Amino acid sequence: MFVTLDGPGGVGKSTVAAAVVAELGAGGVLAHATREPSDTELGRLARHCTDSYRGMAYACLIAADRYQHVEHEVRPAIAQGRVVVCDRYVASSLVLQVLDGVGRDVVWELNRHADMPDLAAIINARADVIEKRLTSRGAHSRYERDPGGTERECAHFREAARFLMSAGVRVLQLDASSATPEEIASAIAAAIREMSTRGRT
Repeated sequence: MFVTLDGPGGVGKSTVAAAVVAELGAGGVLAHATREPSDTELGRLARHCTDSYRGMAYACLIAADRYQHVEHEVRPAIAQGRVVVCDRYVASSLVLQVLDGVGRDVVWELNRHADMPDLAAIINARADVIEKRLTSRGAHSRYERDPGGTERECAHFREAARFLMSAGVRVLQLDASSATPEEIASAIAAAIREMSTRGRT
């Protein structure tokens, strides 16, 4: 199974992803944690050069890393019977690259040939809650440093959820405004177990 976690910067995706993998493992489920941009040379370029690349050039770089990642890491892990839990995927492109000035239809066309997740978990929260977290931990990219960027990200992720659902992707929307990362992770793990049970019946 392929599960992705997306949401605004600072909402707690990485913490939740690690907790999902830990909870699945504790329940005897083989899980594989990964992220995008990936940990390959191409992914590191995409991760650390957000100030250098913008617009269509950056959208193409992210998409290229995604196709490489799917082919060389995601599919092999799934073939081994693992649940792949990916921190950021197509939903983030439908937000960040659109905020970067690339049309949504163009972003979708660049990414629609990538494997779609069996479950796309989109974690959102109130903008003021996220901004407090960003102030505490510091911004990781120009998207997070952009004044008013958090509020725009939150709104765009709600739109991305609707878009993916209309494209036939199973989406689980979660609100982390007051819920802990462990509570969010438990909800995602429960959805994964439910889908696995259905698949066996």
